[in-house]
Amino acid sequence: MPQPKDKMTVLIVEDDQFLQKLLRSKFEKDGFVVVSASDGEDALRQATEHRPAVTLLDLLLPKINGFEVLTEIKTTPGLDKIPVIVLSNLSQEEDISRARELGAEDFIVKADHSIHDIVERVKELFAKQGVKA
Repeated sequence: MPQPKDKMTVLIVEDDQFLQKLLRSKFEKDGFVVVSASDGEDALRQATEHRPAVTLLDLLLPKINGFEVLTEIKTTPGLDKIPVIVLSNLSQEEDISRARELGAEDFIVKADHSIHDIVERVKELFAKQGVKA
């Protein structure tokens, strides 16, 4: 399903349903279209179907972990240009480095940022790319 011309689509990949709903609510309030997934397999399906403007990706996911999802997105023609922001509580330098090496645009440690901060980081990414969010 193509995204509406005047709205940016955000794919939220998060297995914590409460956090997923909070993120969805804030992004929708700020004018984004939101699709979501609770596991790695569904994340790849949603990315393929919706071609979001950005993907927020947790790393600790059921079925397929976030590192594998990131690798698949970044090596699949048509998906490889979708910016991915990792959103995780993994905060070890090796996890952050690995995510960036695999193609993540940014890495946000959940425990260190509010929902508002996360939305602002997405808007900053769009601004850097010259896209009006």
